[in-house]
Formats: sequence, C-alpha cells, structure tokens
Amino acid sequence: MALITSSPKGTADILPGESQKWAALEAALRNICERYGFEEIRTPVFEHTEVFARGVGDTTDVVTKEMYTFTDKGGRSVTLRPEGTAGVVRSFLENGLFNEGLPASLFYLIGCYRYERPQKGRLREFHQFGVEMFGATDPSADATVISLADRIFRETGVKGIELRLNSIGCKDCRGVYRDKLKAFFEDKKDKLCPTCRTRLETNPMRILDCKDPGCQALCGDAPVILDSICDDCREHFEGVRGHLDALGIKYTVDPRIVRGLDYYCRTVFEFVSSDIGAQGTVCGGGRYDGMTEQLGGGDYPGLGLAMGLERFLLLLEAQGISPGERKGPDLFIASMGEAARREALKLAERLRDGGASVTVDLMAKSLKAQMKYAGKTGARYVIVLGDGELESGAAKLKKMADGSERDVTIETLAAGEVTK
Repeated sequence: MALITSSPKGTADILPGESQKWAALEAALRNICERYGFEEIRTPVFEHTEVFARGVGDTTDVVTKEMYTFTDKGGRSVTLRPEGTAGVVRSFLENGLFNEGLPASLFYLIGCYRYERPQKGRLREFHQFGVEMFGATDPSADATVISLADRIFRETGVKGIELRLNSIGCKDCRGVYRDKLKAFFEDKKDKLCPTCRTRLETNPMRILDCKDPGCQALCGDAPVILDSICDDCREHFEGVRGHLDALGIKYTVDPRIVRGLDYYCRTVFEFVSSDIGAQGTVCGGGRYDGMTEQLGGGDYPGLGLAMGLERFLLLLEAQGISPGERKGPDLFIASMGEAARREALKLAERLRDGGASVTVDLMAKSLKAQMKYAGKTGARYVIVLGDGELESGAAKLKKMADGSERDVTIETLAAGEVTK
C-alpha cells in the first residue's frame, strides 16, 4: 500500500537515535548559556510580517525571496519566522524586559522557515540556536558573545574552526562606504548577476556577500569598509580586538564580511569550517544597535549570534564527534503467561519509581521474539518472568553486553540494587 504523501520538500524527520544527539547538543548549549548568565526565551513561531520586514530589512534575500508569508482569516499578514533575532527584539520591547536590569541576556532554541533550495545542512524547516544581548555598548559585550561561541566549539571538541572578524561601521560611516561601493560597481554592473544589479541601487554592501563566482571576482578590488569607518567605530573595533587578544581567542580580520541581514552594524563575525562544504559558516553574528528603534521601541543597543543546528551536527559528524549516543532501557522484562505479564508491569513501575528505565512485553510475543526485541532496543539487562519465577520469587538477570547471568530475587531487583 502506497503512502498518501511524504514529508514536504525541505523538511526532515529527526528519528530515535538522532534525537538523542540533538537533545545532548541542546543540553550542552543551555549549560554554556546559563554559565554566561543568559536566560532562555521562547517566542511564537509566527509574527506579524512587519516584524521581519522592518527588523531584518526589506532588501535582504530573506525578506524578498524566502519568507513564508500568508494572510490569516482575519486579513492580517503573518510570517513564519525566518530567523530568531527580530522576534526576540519584539518580545524584549513588548514585555518591557528592559525594566528588569540591563544588559538583558537571552538565548533560544527554535525552528525557523525559509523557502530556499534545499541542500545538505540547509532545509526549509531548520533549527537555530541563538543568543541576544540588549543594553550593552562596550566592546567587552561583543567579546563576551564571541567568547560564548568559542566555548561551544572548544567544549564540543570541534577542531579547525576559524573566527573571522570585521567592523561595518555605524549608519553614518556606512553611508559613505555605500557611496564608494556604488561608484566602484557602476561601470561593472553589466557583469553583476541580476540580483546584485538590484542590490547596487538598494544595498550595494550585499554585493560583497553574493555567492555568484562572477560577482565574487568583481569584489576583489572593491573598496574596503575598514578604510571608511569613523573614529568612534574604529575605537570600538580596536576595543573588541583587544578583549579577544586578552582572552586568547584567535581571529582573522576579514573586511569582506558584511553578513546577510540589514540590521548589523559595527562588529560582525563568522566562525567557519572547511569540513561542511564551500559555504562553511557554522555560526555568525554581530552588533545591531538601532534595531529596537526600527521596531518602535526605545534605543537599546543589541548584539547576538545564531547557529544552525543541522549544520553544526554535520560538522560534528564530519569530525567523528557524537554529542550523545542512543541509550537503551536499563532493563527489559520478558514474561510468559498472563500472571507474569501483570507482575512485569508492577515490577516495571516500582523500578521506574526509583529512576530506572524499564520496558516490558506489550504484545504477548514468544520468548524468542521478546529476546530479539530486547536486543534491538539496546537494553542493558533482561529478566524473564514465568510461573516458576513467580513461585520462587527469584529469576536470572542477563547482562546483554556479554551474555553473563546471575541469580537475583525479584524483591531485590525491585529495590533497584542490581541494575545500578
């Protein structure tokens, strides 16, 4: 019989075995965030469309090409979140988190949605980890966020990660740079891809982020933004670098990093790896002062980072690192006969009260089939209950790893003493 349908293109099921790796990674990320004083925030999976149009920028590919936007039954335009920052900024303002002491340090683990061509590590439904900090202007805040990301890679054991750093200035010095870029590309616009010809008029900095080989070649001699930033932005950038140097975090200054979203200013950074293909950015972020004002709130400087979990898990796999293995139950209780099945359920509940993971036969299988099933589940131990075991109050406990057996009493087993 054929299935009615398959999963939508660009989505993926996370199956048992894989889900343990996700859970272990998420637990590690939560632990690191809490050690840095970040608290978890959870925002709706959809927002009013203007949250992303105003926050992310209406000239970005995300807004112009990739958002899942629809009109709801009330005639309102809503959008499935394509990224985490804009929704967190909206929540920070709407819920008055600025009254609870600044800086406000938040993190999230969310699902996001973008209509783009699915490829390895890039899906239409994907999962994102991110942190956001509001209220801090000092370069030490930038260094702290970067340090958090650096710790993630160190504590998960990832090798070969390179930090690339840049400053794209404030809105004033960035305006000067845009004019230089526009003048530079004006006589080359016929060689730009169609998208970048539009960007030349709307946001020429985005040309530097284009993945088209022809556009990349043209960018080689383009003006460098670090030559155009103002004194305040330069001082801030040098402050960030000084803190990173003091922390022993190695980096390369890369003046071509602009990031793909319009809200960034001053510090931008990427952690890249060559182990996940040509587009090797694993984690990226930066400062976005002014975004709270764009969404109608007060002036609260912000900065953060985001990391796609699918891509990070691909990197871990490529380097032979597993954040968490599939763990079977501590004990499988096989049973023969109705009385034994009832006793198996009672015994399982007593063991679960003590914190053990226990499964039992729920399909009245043959003993041979039950033992085969126990092996598939990865159970550490197996015990068989039948009329004889119920009468004597004792049974044999089998260790599945080596097949060794030992006699135990059911009462002692129920106390949880033998499987610890």
